[in-house]
Amino acid sequence: MFKWANLLTRDEFERDIISPDGHIKCQLSLKNGRISYCVYKDDHLLVRPSKLGFKICGEKPLNQNLGLVREQRRNHTETIEMPWGEDRYIPNNYHESAFYFTEKKDEKRIFTLRFRVFDNGVAFRYEIPPQPKFSQITLKQELTEFNIDPGATAWQIPAYQPDRYEYNYQRTNVYALEHSVHTPLTIHTPNDHFLSIHEAALYNYGSMTLKLNQRQVLSTDITPLSDRTIAHVLLPFRTPWRLIMIADSATELTTNRLIYALNDPPKSDFSWVKPLKFIGIWWAMYVGEWTWAPGERHGATTKHAKEYIDAAVRLGISGLLIEGWNEGWEGNWLENGMHNQFTTATDDFDLPIVTSYAQSKNIEIVGHHETVGYVDNYESQLKAAYNYYAANGVHYLKTGYAGSMMQINGRKEYHHSQLGVNHYQKTVELAAKKHICLDIHEPIKGTGIERTWPNLLTREGARGQEYEGGALSPSHACYLPYTRLLAGGMDYTPGILDLTNNVKRMATTLARQLAYFVTIYSGMTMAADRPFVYEEAQPKAFQFIRDVPVNFSQTKPLMGEIGEYYVVARQDRDSKDWYIGGVTNESGRRIRISLDFLADGAYAADIYRDANDAHYRENPFAINISHKKVSRDDELNIYMAPGGGFAIKLKRLPHRS
Repeated sequence: MFKWANLLTRDEFERDIISPDGHIKCQLSLKNGRISYCVYKDDHLLVRPSKLGFKICGEKPLNQNLGLVREQRRNHTETIEMPWGEDRYIPNNYHESAFYFTEKKDEKRIFTLRFRVFDNGVAFRYEIPPQPKFSQITLKQELTEFNIDPGATAWQIPAYQPDRYEYNYQRTNVYALEHSVHTPLTIHTPNDHFLSIHEAALYNYGSMTLKLNQRQVLSTDITPLSDRTIAHVLLPFRTPWRLIMIADSATELTTNRLIYALNDPPKSDFSWVKPLKFIGIWWAMYVGEWTWAPGERHGATTKHAKEYIDAAVRLGISGLLIEGWNEGWEGNWLENGMHNQFTTATDDFDLPIVTSYAQSKNIEIVGHHETVGYVDNYESQLKAAYNYYAANGVHYLKTGYAGSMMQINGRKEYHHSQLGVNHYQKTVELAAKKHICLDIHEPIKGTGIERTWPNLLTREGARGQEYEGGALSPSHACYLPYTRLLAGGMDYTPGILDLTNNVKRMATTLARQLAYFVTIYSGMTMAADRPFVYEEAQPKAFQFIRDVPVNFSQTKPLMGEIGEYYVVARQDRDSKDWYIGGVTNESGRRIRISLDFLADGAYAADIYRDANDAHYRENPFAINISHKKVSRDDELNIYMAPGGGFAIKLKRLPHRS
């Protein structure tokens, strides 16, 4: 262990940490007892000198009168193998410097700043060891800055709002950010680089939001607890990594996987974790056919569950989500979450019978817990509820926290506070012990902990298709790959093919719904519509939903612009087949796709694209399905209608000698 005592300090210094490829430089400076950093890409200044430090309750700020005690450097080269996801292999190559600081007078408090510089980003964190006079602290404010050119363009959603992350992305200049905003915050700089500011390995701490400080510089605004502090911690303590992703184009940014590289590998065996595609007793309730609450139109009955299990078998889908099976949905359930029971079924639903029937058909049941944010009620039942599912062979669980705040012991706390972060982590770890995979709705944002806890297969954390019917525009899905999806997979509930339902009319074409299975990754992917729509109304379009996998070996973004369109190719992890998806905003466009990323040989292409007269409002069902043989030498000429998209399966054909 490094010894701090009785070491000489340096009052001023400047150090450069260079990426392995030499293009990115992070410069750390100590001057007049204060620390700052800046970031360059080649000769372009991306992050201007930015201050660092903390405010600790009852003490002076930890950001002045500092001296450098020691510096340690190391280089790291590694390839991470992910058990599931968008890419099987992720590079983890960086140059690291750890800087040990102490105050030169007063309490002589000590801390470390650890920087890692990658070929596609910069990350740093604070590490606070036990102090000479105390072993626990209450943090009041983090003083980290990201001094970005105020004229840069940013795509943001507001923080501290009742619907958490579920807002439409807005484009603005950095100088015009009026309130705190969530991360990832994606930025286009005047010197034509793309950045996204985010965090990795978020544990035991409030989520980082960003706001302009009094100097009009982007600064951390850590989600507070109800006592207005940001964290109560025992020492030693490490903050989450502060991460700046860096790319030369918007599409390059979409494959930045540094949040996983900055997390630890699993500490136990997760070979039991398997991604899943599933249908659900869900959308029928959104369109008013059934209800969550018991009654004549109750959706989650034993009878309906068996019917859906049979449908899943016919459709070739491996799982079934059942919502509304437990007591607590009566009346205004958003206000009655303290009464939810997670081991007590309604009178018309028998979980052991349903799970036994599902097992006989080789169908996985996806359980459901809607807490409405009443954390104290949920945690009092947590072990019993997870034991109940495990005993009945339920290996997948969707949780929900639909309240605007978390309720615990009479207090209201933000979902993204230290309390919320710790609660979500408790569910992940307990689920892992019970061999249960999670899909968390109204979650804490993704920070790459899926690498350490692979049973966290997906989460929501943005507007999904439950907002269709007027609150989603076609541009929304053209923002997500460049913003929210930088934080990991999302349960967007794609595959709704009943486009003109009077209750939930969709702002999408039929081909676009298929594209979502490629453009929006999720380790648990829901084919969200009702079975009869797939079997009777759209069996030809459904074939793509049946075929597309939920686990990929590599991802290649092909083209796109933020908020305009996005086209991506992904290779199946279990075969040599490829899948391509593309979506556009309200503007139609024609694109040419080179297939030069394919291996040599022939492929059978199944192409699902908008017909020439398709339109998301006027003619949403118009689709052209065609089949042809292609190779890596070919180009595909694809039309995307307004609000439309396309999906392509490229099946590798056997080589003929």
